[in-house]
Amino acid sequence: MTQTDPTAAAAETGGAWADLFAGRNLAVVTVMAGGVLLYAMNLYFTAALMPSIVGAIGGQAFYAWVTTGFVIAAIFGSLMVSRMLARRGPAATYILALILFAGGAVIAAAAPRMEILLTARLVQGLGGGLLAGLGYAVIRTALPATLWARATGLISAMWGLGTLFGPSLGGLFAEFGLWRWAFGLLALAACLMILPARSGFRGTGMVAQGGALPLASLIILMAAVIAISVSAILPIGWATLAALGAGGLLLMGFVVIERRAVQTILPRLTWQPGNPLKWIYLTVAALSAGVMLENFIPLFSQQLAGLGPLLAGLLGAVLSLAWVLAQLYSVTLATSAARARAIRLGPLLLVLGLFAYGLMQQDGSGVGLVALQALSLAVAGAGIGLCWPLLGVAAMSISADPAEGGKAAAAITTTQLIAFSVTSALAGVLMAAGQGSAQSAATLVSLGIAALCLPGIWFGLRAARGS
Repeated sequence: MTQTDPTAAAAETGGAWADLFAGRNLAVVTVMAGGVLLYAMNLYFTAALMPSIVGAIGGQAFYAWVTTGFVIAAIFGSLMVSRMLARRGPAATYILALILFAGGAVIAAAAPRMEILLTARLVQGLGGGLLAGLGYAVIRTALPATLWARATGLISAMWGLGTLFGPSLGGLFAEFGLWRWAFGLLALAACLMILPARSGFRGTGMVAQGGALPLASLIILMAAVIAISVSAILPIGWATLAALGAGGLLLMGFVVIERRAVQTILPRLTWQPGNPLKWIYLTVAALSAGVMLENFIPLFSQQLAGLGPLLAGLLGAVLSLAWVLAQLYSVTLATSAARARAIRLGPLLLVLGLFAYGLMQQDGSGVGLVALQALSLAVAGAGIGLCWPLLGVAAMSISADPAEGGKAAAAITTTQLIAFSVTSALAGVLMAAGQGSAQSAATLVSLGIAALCLPGIWFGLRAARGS
C-alpha cells in the first residue's frame, strides 16, 4: 500500500479531453457526470423554488429541513456506495440510484403538503447520495489512469454547473409558478440516463470490497447529523445549545470509533500518522460549507434587494460560474508546486469572498451593492474551483490498492454531504437568531458560514504539504 502526495493531484495527465469522450468512455462519463449534476441541480433547484413551494403548500417551519432531510438521506446513500458496488456492480447500482431519484422527484412534484414533500426528499436523497458517491468511486476501474484527472475535473465541474444552473432554472420555474414541473424535469432526466448506465458499465469489474457495514460508526454519525439538524427547529436558547453540543460530542465520538474500528466509513489510511488524507477531507468539508450559502442567496436577495426569483437565482449562480471557470484552469496545472499553490490559495479566497458578502447585507440594497456582492461571490467561487478537483484526484490516488482508492474517492462525497447537512442546520439556527429581521438573518448566516470555512485555510496548507 502506497501513499501519494496530494500535490501530485493529477499524477496521470497523459490523456486528452477528446479521449474522455471517445468510444465507450462517452457513456461512462455521461452517467458519472450526469449523476452528480442531477444531485447538485436538485439541491439548488429546490433552494430557488422553496419560497414558491412554501407559498403553495405551507410548512415554512420546515424550510431548512427540506434540504437537511435530503442531505441526511444522501449521506446514508453515499455510505452504501462501496458495498453496493461490491454486491451489484456499477451498472445495477447506477440503475437503482436513478430509479430512487426519479421516484422521489415524482412524489415531490405531486406533494399536496410539506410532510409529503419531506418524504419525497428522503427518497430522492437516498438515490442522490448513491449517484454522487458513484461519480468518484468508479473512475479508477471504469477509465484508464491517464484520464483520471480529466474525469475528476469533469465530475467536479458538475457540482459547479449544478449550482450555476440550479438556482437560475429553479428561479425561472418559480417565476412562472411551475415548481412542480421542475421536479418532473429532474425525474425525466434521471429516467433518460438508465439506458447509458446499463450499456456503459457492462463488463466493468467490481471497484471495492464489500465487508460488513460499520454499524457503530454509522449510527453515531447519523445521530450526530440528526442532533445538529434538530437544533435548527428548536426555539433559540438552551435547547438549541444542547442539541448543538450533543451533535459536536457525537462527532468526536465518531472519530474515536473510526480510529479503533476494524470496519470503518472512512478509509483506514485517514488515521495513519503523516497521511494527508485527513487534511484532504477536512479541506473538502470547509469548501462544502461555503457552497451551502447558495441555498440562501435567492432568499436574501429577494428580501433585501427586491430582486425577482429569476434575478435572485442568477445572483446565486455567480459563485458557481466562478467555480467552474477556475476549475477549468486548475485541472491544467502541470507541476506539483503549482497544484500546491492552488490548494493553499483556494480556501483563502473562499473565506475572503464570503466575509465580504456577509458584511454587505443591507436592507434596500441598490444595484451597486448587489454588483459588489456578485464580485465577492465570484472570488469565493474561484477559491472553490481552484482546489476542488485537485483534492479529488489526491484522495483517489492515495493508495495503489484499487479497493482503498475507490473507498477514499467515495468518502469525498460522504465528507461533502456531512458538511452540507451540518452547515444547513447551523444556518437554520442562525436564521432563527435573526429574530425575524431579514437583514440580521442574512448577515448572521453569511458570516456564520464564512466562519465555518475559516479553518479550511489551515487544512489547505496541511493538505498541500502532504503532512
